[in-house]
Amino acid sequence: MTTTSTVRIAVFLSGGGSNLQALIDASRAGILSGKIVLVVSNLRKAYGVKRAEQAGIDTFVFKEKNYDTPEQAAEDLLKKLQGYKVDYIALAGYLRLLPMAVVKSYKGRIVNIHPALLPKYWGKGMYGHFVHEAVLAAGEKESGVTIHLVDEIYDHGRILKQVTVPVLPDDTPETLAARVLEQEHKWYARVLDKLIKGEYNE
Repeated sequence: MTTTSTVRIAVFLSGGGSNLQALIDASRAGILSGKIVLVVSNLRKAYGVKRAEQAGIDTFVFKEKNYDTPEQAAEDLLKKLQGYKVDYIALAGYLRLLPMAVVKSYKGRIVNIHPALLPKYWGKGMYGHFVHEAVLAAGEKESGVTIHLVDEIYDHGRILKQVTVPVLPDDTPETLAARVLEQEHKWYARVLDKLIKGEYNE
């Protein structure tokens, strides 16, 4: 039986990895049960890969185009995760859909964090500053963070937690992003910890 102290986590990312760093820090502080054992990125030059290496965490660059078929790619990724005995997956700015084989194998054990209040401002292309620009262009009075389970569709799946952030009259995409990111860093590890402990089971 896996205890929360031996839970093994993989983090997927495509960018700077500030949420990865927040998860690493939370794990070390005992806020997040389990240990991050693998970081997967579709970009070798993503700064998040460097963060992982600096923290002594193994990395894997996963590019579907390097395989003959999508099925081969999915099989290799799944073998990698199984080889590391990964129990949970956290997406932290990963800009690709996970292969369906991985989604099915880890059903109910994959989380994503999105910088808006879903179901608004979601889908392919809605990430990072594009989300905040859209929120401001629409004249929204609030935005926020959504942490949800992952299924076969971008930014879909059961919502575990939402945190609202006010949109201020003089906000730019950068200032709004900074306030949203602060809440991402605060809540992602806590929600993942609750999921690991079975507190979201219906």
